[in-house]
Amino acid sequence: MGDYTNMSAYYDLIMTSGYYDYQKIVENITQNSSFGSVLEIGCGTGLILEELGQRQPGAEIMGVDLTEAMLSIASERLHQFPNISLSLQNVTNFDLQKRYDLAFSYGGVWYFVVDGDSEPFMVSHLYQEEENRQGLARVARHVNSGGRLLLGIQGPHHDYEKPISNGMLYSQKIEPAEHGFIKHYYLADDAHIVMSQTINYRTYRWPEALALLAEHGFEHDASAEKSSHFIAFRKV
Repeated sequence: MGDYTNMSAYYDLIMTSGYYDYQKIVENITQNSSFGSVLEIGCGTGLILEELGQRQPGAEIMGVDLTEAMLSIASERLHQFPNISLSLQNVTNFDLQKRYDLAFSYGGVWYFVVDGDSEPFMVSHLYQEEENRQGLARVARHVNSGGRLLLGIQGPHHDYEKPISNGMLYSQKIEPAEHGFIKHYYLADDAHIVMSQTINYRTYRWPEALALLAEHGFEHDASAEKSSHFIAFRKV
């Protein structure tokens, strides 16, 4: 899985410059879900958890991530929330010794890309097939029977660049790979590149994604109220 250490110092700056709408993300998590406990898979610097903690002070909330530098920032951000815990673990072998009512990932490990009227396809930060199976098996062990898994929805990936709030220029470049694509992230201060990060992503066509998730006990919940930010699955 991609380690975001190179990006960690600039992650909040990029993400809060219009990359994601965190209020809308959390509205979509809470509008269709009743839960006493929730797990975020790939929580990064805790931007979603911060919003979730403000709205769900009575819920037991856990965030896991692979990148120590990101979790260090999250720990500072979330220290005011006694109901939020963090754990430095790899999704392929994590063990929290607890089951949750709800698990979600919004670009953290797995998500779906929706492009017009074509079928969604799943994107994974885990490029190897076996790692995806290991990771989903671990997630399944941490979700209660009847609980839910929400995987985020994003738009199509493409090359672009745009200034962020401090005046630096953020850019990304996409190139195809055998089982998905490679994404290069850059942040430039005038002509000086201050951050670069490259991540290999694996992709799954919609039928392949459904089969892989079903293999680990997650069935697509077509009855769920349509969400603009997540596709819902039910743990059987």
